[in-house]
Formats: sequence, C-alpha cells, structure tokens
Amino acid sequence: MSSTPSQPRPSPGVLLDPNTTHLNGHFAVTSRTSSEASLQRVKNLPGYTTPVFKGKEEQRAKVQADVAAKVLRYTSLEVKLCSLRIASCSQGFIPRELVANEVNWFYSQLGIDDTYFQNESPSVISDHVIALFGAKVLAYTKHDLNKLVIDLEKIDEKGNGATFIHTSLPGLTSTEGPGATCESRIDSLYLDNSTPSNCYRLETFRSTGSISATASQQLRCYFVTKCNFPSPPPPSTRTDGRTDIRTVSDTAFLEKATPHTLEVYQKIIWQVESRYGPVMEVFEVEGTRERRLVIGYKMGGTSRFFSALSNLYHFYQLYSARKYVEQFSNGITIISLYLNPMPGSTAAPIEHSIFQVMKEASLLYCLPDNPFFLDSVNSGHAVQEATYAYCGWVFAQHFCNRLGPAYLHLKNILDESNPSHAEVLNDIKRRFREETFTRESIAQVIHAHSEIDLALISLQQIRLLYVNFAMVHYPAADEASQLGPTLSYQRLQTTQPLSDSELYDKIRRTVLNKQDLQVLESFLIFNKHILKTNFYQPTKVALSFRLAPEFLPEIEYPNKPFGMFIIIGNEFRGFHIRFRDVARGGIRIVMSRNKENYSINQRMLFDENYGLAATQSLKNKDIPEGGAKGTILPSLGAPPRRCFEKYVDAVIDLLIPGQSPGIKERLIDLYGKPELLFFGPDEGTADMMDWAALHARDRGAETWWKSFTTGKSAELLGGIPHDTYGMTSLSIRQYVLGIYKQLGLREKDITKVQTGGPDGDLGSNEILLSSDKTIAIIDGSGVLADPAGINREELIRLAKCRLTVAHFDKTKLSKDGYLVKVEEQDIKLPSGEIVLDGTDFRNGAHFRFKADLFVPCGGRPEAVNISNVAALTDTEGKPHFKYIVEGANLFFTQQARLHLEKRKVILFKDSSANKGGVTSSSLEVLVGLALSTQEYLDLMIFKDGKPSDFYQNYVKEIQAKISENAAAEFHCIWREHARLQGAKPRTQISDELSMKLNNLQAELELSDLFNDVPSRRGVMKRAIPTTLVDQVGLDTLLERLPETYQRALFSSWVASHYIYKYGVNSSSVDFFHFARDLSR
Repeated sequence: MSSTPSQPRPSPGVLLDPNTTHLNGHFAVTSRTSSEASLQRVKNLPGYTTPVFKGKEEQRAKVQADVAAKVLRYTSLEVKLCSLRIASCSQGFIPRELVANEVNWFYSQLGIDDTYFQNESPSVISDHVIALFGAKVLAYTKHDLNKLVIDLEKIDEKGNGATFIHTSLPGLTSTEGPGATCESRIDSLYLDNSTPSNCYRLETFRSTGSISATASQQLRCYFVTKCNFPSPPPPSTRTDGRTDIRTVSDTAFLEKATPHTLEVYQKIIWQVESRYGPVMEVFEVEGTRERRLVIGYKMGGTSRFFSALSNLYHFYQLYSARKYVEQFSNGITIISLYLNPMPGSTAAPIEHSIFQVMKEASLLYCLPDNPFFLDSVNSGHAVQEATYAYCGWVFAQHFCNRLGPAYLHLKNILDESNPSHAEVLNDIKRRFREETFTRESIAQVIHAHSEIDLALISLQQIRLLYVNFAMVHYPAADEASQLGPTLSYQRLQTTQPLSDSELYDKIRRTVLNKQDLQVLESFLIFNKHILKTNFYQPTKVALSFRLAPEFLPEIEYPNKPFGMFIIIGNEFRGFHIRFRDVARGGIRIVMSRNKENYSINQRMLFDENYGLAATQSLKNKDIPEGGAKGTILPSLGAPPRRCFEKYVDAVIDLLIPGQSPGIKERLIDLYGKPELLFFGPDEGTADMMDWAALHARDRGAETWWKSFTTGKSAELLGGIPHDTYGMTSLSIRQYVLGIYKQLGLREKDITKVQTGGPDGDLGSNEILLSSDKTIAIIDGSGVLADPAGINREELIRLAKCRLTVAHFDKTKLSKDGYLVKVEEQDIKLPSGEIVLDGTDFRNGAHFRFKADLFVPCGGRPEAVNISNVAALTDTEGKPHFKYIVEGANLFFTQQARLHLEKRKVILFKDSSANKGGVTSSSLEVLVGLALSTQEYLDLMIFKDGKPSDFYQNYVKEIQAKISENAAAEFHCIWREHARLQGAKPRTQISDELSMKLNNLQAELELSDLFNDVPSRRGVMKRAIPTTLVDQVGLDTLLERLPETYQRALFSSWVASHYIYKYGVNSSSVDFFHFARDLSR
C-alpha cells in the first residue's frame, strides 16, 4: 500500500544538496549511481502478501443494513454532536438516504487494508462508519477541518489483541488527540514486556484515501494480535544447526510473509543471535524512493522503542505507509518500517537521511524515553543533540558543585578528627546535595536555554555545547575510502564551532542566573574531560564515557581517582572508578525499595561508588591491582541483570577497538593507551560474572576474557570461589590468632559474639575454623544466644549445610540460652525479658552482648557509628568487647573505631582483616592473564566435575599467600603500635600503612627499578605462584603478561615485602639493603 500525502512539515535543519556525499555505518552515498551500487535493493513488491477478504461484499451488505437499523433506532433521539469514541458512537446518526454512500465510501474510497475487514465484525464496522460520519459533522459545525478527529479502539478483554484507528497527518508527530498517545500505549500494553510465552505482533497501515473529500487527514490503523507459536514447533529444514525461521515464527506471520521477507528476517535473526545489541538494515525499493528499515533485537532489550522511532523519522520529514512488529519464539523482535519522503520536503533527501535515521535509531535504542527528544516538535533537537542533552543532564546531577565556599569555610573551622564535628560536616554535605541542584531543576535549565537570541541569530545553547562535544568525538571519515561526511556531520557545519573559552564567554554573557550558569558550565566540564565514548558507535545498548577525573573538587574527593567511567542506559545509570591503572573491584547493583529511596540512591550514587573504591584501595595494598568499584542503579522495576549486561557491554565498547564497519567502529581515543578493567562480584552480581567473562570473549577479548571477571563458577569457567576455600576467612583468622599469640591466650577460653550466620561465606567459615566459646550469633533470620557457649557440633552442622540460626536445634541450648526469630513477637527470654518484635530485637542485638571477642562477619554498613557506638560500653564506660576483628566491610564507621580504641579496645579494621578475598581474586586475575585459552580450558576448568592437579595446587598456594600477607600486616601494625606505646590507634596505623604501601607502589611503577632485568626476574619468580611458573615458564609468562600488569605486580611485591619487613618508618638505607637482594 502506498499513498501520497500532501502536507509538508517545517524543516528541522538546512536544505542539503542531494548530491552531497553521506557516510553512515553500512553504506555510503556519493551519487545516485554509487547509491545503487551500495544499497541492498529489493523489488517493488509487498513484503507481505496483501490479504484478499473474499467475504468483503457480503460483509458490506450486512454493515449497510446494520447502519440503517441503528440510524432508525436513534433518529428519535436528540442529536448530540461530540468527539465520538466507539463506546458512544450510537449517539450520532446518518440520514437514511446517505447510508449507502457512506458505507460504500468507507469500503471503497477510504483505502483501509483488507486486514481490518477480515478481523472485525459487521456490528463493529457499522459503529465505526457512524462514528466517522459523526466526527465529520462535528468538524463541519466548527468550520475547521483540522478538528476532524477519529479515535476508535477495541481492546480484547481476554488479552488476545486490540485494534486502534485514528486520524493522522503523514509525517507529523501528534501533540494532542489520539495520535499523541496511541503508539506509546501500544508499546506499554503489548510490546515492552514481550516474552516468548506472551508477546504480540503488530501490523499498522495508513489508508490510501483521505477521510473526506475536503479533509487531508488519513486513517492510521493498528492491528495487535497475540502470537501463536505452534507446539511442538515444526521440524527444521536446516542441517547447519542454525535457527530456522519457520520453527520460531507466529502462524499468522508465516501465512502473510513473502519468501523475500522470510529470507531477510532469517538473516536478521542470525545476526541478533550472534550479537548483544540491535541489528539494523536498510533496503531500497526498486523504481521508488521508498526505503525499508528493518531492526532486530532481543526481547526486553529496550522499551518504548516503536513509538520513539516515529518521532525520529518524522524529524526528517519521512512518513510510514506500513509498519510491522514481529515476535519470534526464540526471544527476538523485528521491526520493519516502510518509509517515504514527504512531498515538498525541505529536509535532506531520503537517499541520505535514511542512514541518519538508522544511525540515530541506535541512540534511541539506548534512550527511547529521552524527555529532550520526545518534545522534538518544539525543541528542534535531533536525536544526537537530545541524547547529548540527556547525558549532560545526568552528569550535572552528580557533579554540579553543591557545597561551595560556605561549606569550605565551615570545614576549615571544624575539626574533622573530632567524631562529632565530622558527623556535622557529613550531615551538612548531604543536605547541600539534596537541596541545591535537583534533577528537575537541572532539566528546567536545559529546556529554558534551548534558544537565546543574540544579535540577529537564534542560537541554541545546548546545540552549541553539543557541537563543542561533537567536533572532538565525531569520527572522521577514512580518507582512503574517499567517502564524504555523514549527514549529521554536515549538520554540525551549519553551526559555527566555538573554542572552550569562546563558548564559556557566550554562555556567561547570556545566562544571568547563577545556578543556571553552573548547570551549563557543567556541560562544558563534561565535554572537556571526555577521553572516549561509544556515542557514535553504529550499534550499542547503553552510552559510556571514559572521563578524566581532574574536574572532581578536592574538597569533596581528596584522593584523585586514576580513571572513571559513566554509563547511561534507558533503565539505569552507573559508574566505575579506579584509583590505579591496573585495578580490580566488585560491581554492585544498588536496588531501591521505592521512589523516595531511588531518589536518595540517585543523588548519592557517585559518592557511594567513590567511597567504596577508596576503601578498596586500602584493602588492595599488597596486590598488583589497585582499588576499583562499579555501581549500577536500576530504575524502579528495571530487571537488574539486564542493567548489568548493558553496563558491561557499554564498558567493553571502550576497551576493545572497533573493527567491524557498521557495527563496532574505531572511536576517537584521547586517552591513547589500552586499558584493562577487572570486575568482581558484589551485591546483586555474584551470579553474573560468568556471563560477563563469556561476553568479553564473544566481543573479541581473546587475551583477557579469562581475567575480566573474578568470582566465576569453578567447574564451568575455572573461577576460585572465596567461600568454598575460605579465602576471606583465612585472613580474618590470622588476626584472631595473632591476638591470641601476642597476648598468650587460649582460644577455647575466649568468649565470642559473631554477626553473620552459618548460612554465609564469612560466618560459616569463621565457625568451621574456630574453636572458641561462641555465646551469640546474629544473622538475617534472628538471634541465637547461650551464655554457656552455643553447642559447637550443632553450629558446625549448620555451617556445613549453610543454614541460618533459625534452623538451630533448640534442645541443644542450655537453660539460659534462646533463639529469637525475626518473625516472632512477644517472646519471653530465660531472664524474664519480653521481646516485643523479633526484627527490632535482631537489629540491635550486637549492642546487648558482652564477650572477649567480637567478629562481625555480616551486617549493614555503618551498623556501629558515632551516634550509637556508646551503646557498646556499659554505664562505667567499660567496652563490651576487648578485641574486635572486623570481617564485614564497613560495619564500623571510622569515628566509631577511634571511639572504641580510645577505650583500650584492640581493634583491627576491615581493610586489613578481610583482605583475603581480594588476594584470591588477584591471583585469579593472574592465572587468567598468564594462561592461553587452551591452557586455561585444560588446567582451570573442571573435567567430569573434578579439578585438575594444577588447579588444586594453585588454590593451596593462594591460601598460603593469603595467610602470609595477613600475618605480615598484623605483625607490622602490632609492632608499630608497640613502638609508639599506644599513642596512635591501630585504625590510624592501618590506614597509614595502606597509604604508605600504595604511594610506594606508585613511585616504584614510575621508577627505573623495573628496568633492571635481574631484579625484575627475581621479583617475578617470587611474586608469581610456583605452580604457575613451573607450568608455563618464567620467560613465557613475561611475554604474555601486559607490561602495565608486570609493573604493578613488581611494584606491589617490592613495596609490601619491604614495608612489612622494615616497617612504616624505614629509611633509605633499609631500602638499599632490601633492593640489593631482589635479583637473588
């Protein structure tokens, strides 16, 4: 079906020469001739067989009779002229002498596809005829044919589909009336949540005729039907193992699709199966200017995409004659758009603009719900500009300076070493960030400064900022290809690019409001610090930016990160921060309980990421990888795994040089050096590390996919699980045993309280490794306590079965012991105390017990802070615990630790005590980098469920290394505390030791000591586990390991062994003696 609409829309840009060259993704166009040579061409035949409804004439007669009957029934009623929907269509009437003409015109002149007549009953069609007539009468009475509005819909109550029909001007995005919301409703009701077991196909057509002789509007018809996949599916005819489209297709689609459409869709399906992102292809229809854009992607990969595409092609003055959405039972969606230029269009020719549509569709796939493009009719922003505005908006939300000079002045007055003062500063900082710049206020600034008149030219400030960004990061055409610039590049040339200083001056002169100026300045800061981005990659699933972190204010972020990434997707945003070139850390998913919690998480996301990465740096002090951390904040209701996968894929875009024209191309890299990131499991991502490693391999990371993630499954991918081998617990245990040894204590005489139960990694291994007298365990299920000591055999049973304390056999408690579960209420303890609520009792239970030793192995961060730490002392100021070894991360705040140490508690903080896990992960990274893919498959992946001898020996060496490092740090801290006679708390010594190690390691990486070959080989032989050296050989290892990693490994080993041996106050002479022996 084709039509020739007659109403052009205003131009979105300059009129370009149709012969000007254009480059985009798969294709280049230099002239009509070269276009014909480059495009995929299809014959001018329908992609679907046009249905012929054989009962149409018989149905027409029934409809005419039904209309006449309804007219007779209601002629006695008062005529009510209104905008008629199907529910109220009987309020209108048609004069009896006009019934035949109206029905005949509806069937023969309007040009509605036969699909409509085949799907609808005569009764429904008669209602539509009457409704259409009533609407024409209404428009006539208003003397405005543009007011002629048709809005008919029928939604099947059983969920089998729907029909929508409304008036539509071709090539225009409706801002009011039914056309403004119809497609977005279809997205939300039928397309966004598609799964192979519950999905809908869509056919939509534009009528060939106008709705009346005097009105230019046409009808747009949408037919939504639930997919019917045969069960069992028909047998495949393929012998190569690839998917046969006929085995995964809806029956209605197979009946209608032509052989050529099946062939095209078959290839699209294969490409989607082999790629994580979308697949886009353009086809030229012979002898016409029609272009068909076909887009394939995995179900759930995006949302509101179908309606967003209409806004996109309307921006380029194109209209669609037909559109299809097809679903396949293997989880793939294909959208097909039949696009034509508007007559009299002043936009670029479709021969050129179609490739811009395809390019910008990849941005829409990432951000279909972009508020700065949804209003493109009024804003005039192209997708690229609108997407840039969205990314700048997100950046501004996090990095507008919200503290300012008042905070700095207050900070200089207060004493941050005073816990009370530090708490006040933190509260003030939090309030500044919550109240100064909100995401809504920043969005208002962006909208308000879309256009400002200067001199005689209308300048769009966001467009100027976009051009400032694009002139740096837009990929230039390869001169050797002799292809011209893309349409989007030519559009850049219509705006005079300004230097950073010129642009700043222009903004400063035109923006009088100080806060507005800060927002727009943040866009300039964003531009200036982007080192590389996937913004212009032809295909992507989320946007990623590698930023230079120099813009971070020192007042808020005193330790400058080495590098940072910001990742922006439609359903999430995320960061990755690392403090050294070679760095490793977990990827955490931050979930939100409700809208208010999401808003808080959104404001604090970067600060949380920064704090976690900085803490990781302290913990990673004696391994090659510096501290790093990633955070992902899903929108409310967004699937966390999908957000993680998009996050990872977008980061990989910036790690692997693109080599596939039209899919992944080379990008502008201002950093100019290869980068390696190592991800680990954290909250919400423990079961996703396998996918990330395999995806990196699929993306071409042949040399580093094995080390890209740690925490991989042992049997399938050769990972080294911390819990199975007690890696983190081994380092905690060294601190506990160190205390016993230094103080001459017997473990069986020690009473202990533990948070984190036998169901968890740390909790279970602490139980299995210890032989003390545990009097209380607090976990997610409740509180288990026995002053006589909890039965050790029963605890071991729970630990081996990984069960919570709720499963403890209460018959094995003494008369004073008890178990209170979180779901219980009004429980009487042996002491006579009544517990009103089990959850409240559990949340504060760590404050009620007294023992020699406290080992938190679980619990929320900052569970003990400056506002509640006093509860850990009795009325006489005596602490509840003599010794604390902090197994769980951030269980105590820094101020709480210092408070307890002032009261003579021997406390070892988390970054020292629980570093066993990071040591294990570091050596998991090393073996991944050191072994070839085949060696890795042979040596690290289990065979018949059993590990190789190499794997088992390597794990034993890791365990020994963890114990060695933990014991060395313990003795270093203990010696330094004794040397200072307790004048400096162990918490502070631990931090200073970490900083000393990190600083020395950084200095060594930049020194020429690494270039001394005998010293380098001597260190490497000792730093790399013997199992690995014996298997591969030192020379081969030094060839395979990246130099940046070798430098990090060398410097970390030298720094840690030197400091642990000579202490934090060692001299240059000490280092001379130490370095002299490195080559031995």
